[in-house]
Amino acid sequence: MKLSIVATLYQSASYINAFHERASASAKRMVGDDYEIVLVNDGSPDNSLDLAVKLTEHDPHVVVVDLSRNFGHHKAMMTGLAHAKGEQVFLIDSDLEEEPEWLGAFAQQMKQDCCDVVYGVQECRKGSWFERLSGKWFYILFKTLTGIALPENLVTARLMTRRYVNALVRHQEREVLIAGLWHITGFDQRFQVVKKHNTSETTYTFNRKMSLLINSVTSFSNTPLVSIFYIGATISLFALAYSAYLVTNWLFLAKPLSGWTSVMASIWLLGGMVISFIGVVGIYLSKIFSETKQRPYTIVRQIYAQQQE
Repeated sequence: MKLSIVATLYQSASYINAFHERASASAKRMVGDDYEIVLVNDGSPDNSLDLAVKLTEHDPHVVVVDLSRNFGHHKAMMTGLAHAKGEQVFLIDSDLEEEPEWLGAFAQQMKQDCCDVVYGVQECRKGSWFERLSGKWFYILFKTLTGIALPENLVTARLMTRRYVNALVRHQEREVLIAGLWHITGFDQRFQVVKKHNTSETTYTFNRKMSLLINSVTSFSNTPLVSIFYIGATISLFALAYSAYLVTNWLFLAKPLSGWTSVMASIWLLGGMVISFIGVVGIYLSKIFSETKQRPYTIVRQIYAQQQE
């Protein structure tokens, strides 16, 4: 099979038919009839699954992978890639904010540059000022804390070769940050500037973005653990210097020190830092706990497709 188009479904009922029509047309222009469209139902609460199953009844190119519950966008994408069979794999969101027609331009660049991946990057991040600002700070903090420079304003849409996809799905993390996995998998990756449409409100609230940042950093770097040591060493040096000052003051100046405020402030400061440091260690321990159980990161309930002869 020459091409697989992979997309996830979550509250996608209003988009799925139009997405199928446009994705099918793009695939036919590129490879004729030798393609498949893999749709992963990530526990969608609407009737996305029913609509997708109806597509399989009329179109033999459609394969629906129904997950047993909602596992999350990134894990659902990894599951779809694991089920894709094409020599080239086009990953894209199904909400039509990303255009299926990008496939042709991506394929042309991949052929010209002889690369393994062509991915989309927004020239200007969509959304409100807060979404743009928080997105920018996410990349800055991620790079600062991990040393990994992810391309900014990434979109999901990307065209990949079979060897790249085979390498990508070898990652078995239970806490999946797919943008990080895209990057560390390596190979020759090129970007193409795209304009992403704004057809729906983002589901990534501030709390979800903070959770994603913490998960991202702790999944790809031990910098927070190392930072605890250096911060602790710095505090110890300040404490030694202050102790020397107190002893000198007591020996030579003999003045009573009134320090209730400073003592209480120091206690609260150090207490808060100790608790936060324990929390950082706890996050890493929770990840170790999750990984050692070796639970599958998704569970497939059923696969819908026409029987291939």
